[in-house]
Amino acid sequence: MATEPLSRARIIAAAIDLIEREGADAVSMRRIAAELGFGVMSLYNHVPNKDALLNGVAETVLSEIEFTDDPDAHWTDRVRMQARAFRQIAHGHPRSTMLVVSRQLHSTAGLLPVERALATLRSAGFDGAHAVRVLRMFIAFIVGSLLREVGVTPTFAPDHRQTVEEVDATLFPEVSALSSLLHSCDHEAEYEFGVELLIQAIAVHPQRREGTR
Repeated sequence: MATEPLSRARIIAAAIDLIEREGADAVSMRRIAAELGFGVMSLYNHVPNKDALLNGVAETVLSEIEFTDDPDAHWTDRVRMQARAFRQIAHGHPRSTMLVVSRQLHSTAGLLPVERALATLRSAGFDGAHAVRVLRMFIAFIVGSLLREVGVTPTFAPDHRQTVEEVDATLFPEVSALSSLLHSCDHEAEYEFGVELLIQAIAVHPQRREGTR
């Protein structure tokens, strides 16, 4: 028999643990109940359904990220701080990353990073419409980078079982020549490179007002 009282936080923690062990497809209300040693109906007193449970997982993981921000810092430094904070997802909860980046969250945990990013872009000199566009572009980059880091999306390298010699150099001269580079990936360095590239593009965007910090 279970001795520790059942709670929403405990249910979500069990779901996160299961996702990190077996993936999100393993999650069901019945499975979580079994993991905790309770009847499945007991869970519904704290979490109404599986969708709410997965939202809770995403919000919990997101709330653990340290969104350090300095409103007085230059906007480029604020962008760097916020982008690096998101990368914590892939480190602490790699398999839960998919839930965080694929669910539309309207809680404080979900809206806080959006609010800070928009405030940063507004301080950089963008009007509302362009701030939203730049934010969406950044999110696309961050999501793609994180999914690649946790192994969900491909790196566009040849299959790791192929040797350089097995790649047809006549058909794919560049892939053959750069095969070793395509196989290796320093995720942190790649992420920093992408962030800096985007910051440089933002800095010279024609819609950004000059004279902003």
